[in-house]
Amino acid sequence: MAGMTSDTHADAASGELPEHVLANRAYWDGMADSWVAAGERLWAQNEPMWGVFHVPQSEVPLLPDDVDGLDVIELGCGTGYVSSWLARRGARLVGIDNSARQLATARRLQAEHGLEFPLLHGNAENVPYPDASFDLAVSEYGAAIWCDPYVWIPEAARLLRPGGRLAFLCNSVVSMLCAPDDEDEPPTERMLRPQRGMHRIAWPDGAVEFHLGHGDMIRLLHASGFEVEDMIEIFAPEDAADSSFAYAPAGWSKQWPIEEVWKARRV
Repeated sequence: MAGMTSDTHADAASGELPEHVLANRAYWDGMADSWVAAGERLWAQNEPMWGVFHVPQSEVPLLPDDVDGLDVIELGCGTGYVSSWLARRGARLVGIDNSARQLATARRLQAEHGLEFPLLHGNAENVPYPDASFDLAVSEYGAAIWCDPYVWIPEAARLLRPGGRLAFLCNSVVSMLCAPDDEDEPPTERMLRPQRGMHRIAWPDGAVEFHLGHGDMIRLLHASGFEVEDMIEIFAPEDAADSSFAYAPAGWSKQWPIEEVWKARRV
């Protein structure tokens, strides 16, 4: 693969970082310790499982069946467990993340599990690789909610070769419309914010998320050069107990989708 493949420590973002990137960098550096145990647990498992209710890949096929030999970038890799699942299946990985402290955990877990792939500290809206460097771009949350979709999705298109795939998991539209401003409160059974103009959500704790309605997302993907192949809504399994996340109680999530997976092909 052409481009930068060995610099795992320098900040890969160039120029002045956008305000939301700086805000989210501070947020995730501050939260990094809370995600170490989850990272360790997920690195230790081989079968990909998705979302807050750990739905298996066999039920939510976010990843292609065969990734052996593919050049893959994970946009917002965090502790790197999704990249580890892909690397074990023969993919050639690059991970980029906004948080140096999350990447420190990822590097430690790479050493412990004997897996090595580049980890870049930088902004997934501005990735330092040439056009058409990758066959697959993946984001489980990561860039999918922490980057501006009007920037990161065209950037993903630039990075992908013709026929390359984009797959990402994010909060569902309905869950965001029903989410209180207090993230420690569960979603309601009524809508609390308008869908019209839905884009940037700044939370009281300083984090900044991005969410689009389905029509806006489809139009953006098409305008960026993608053909939408699937959108999978994720519900809690019927036997699920409450997740560890206040925003995803099992009772609510059995009635309405808590998350959604988008899959698209670069034309």
